[in-house]
Amino acid sequence: MNKFEVVLIFNPELSTSNLKTEIDNFKAKLISQSAEIINEENWGLRDLSYNINKFKKAFYNFFQIEASGKILKDLNKELNQSENLLRYIFIKVNEHQELPTKLNYEKK
Repeated sequence: MNKFEVVLIFNPELSTSNLKTEIDNFKAKLISQSAEIINEENWGLRDLSYNINKFKKAFYNFFQIEASGKILKDLNKELNQSENLLRYIFIKVNEHQELPTKLNYEKK
């Protein structure tokens, strides 16, 4: 199993319940593909470095997972189809960083 850190950036116009649904759907996709969620953090509504689809802010969520590298291809297909997900990134790491992250301390 490989270790990954994942950041999901969601549409800032989502209601709290819709955001929770999107996150739960992502977790369910991971679990259905035999991935293990080690940790997660909600970084909240934050400013974007640059506008994405005319949005200046977005909801950020951070996950630390262990999964086979093969599932990323399937997850990419599914995540690309989500209308509420602005951006996402999977980063392979040797060791997970210690939580809470610095960004979690900087919540606005």
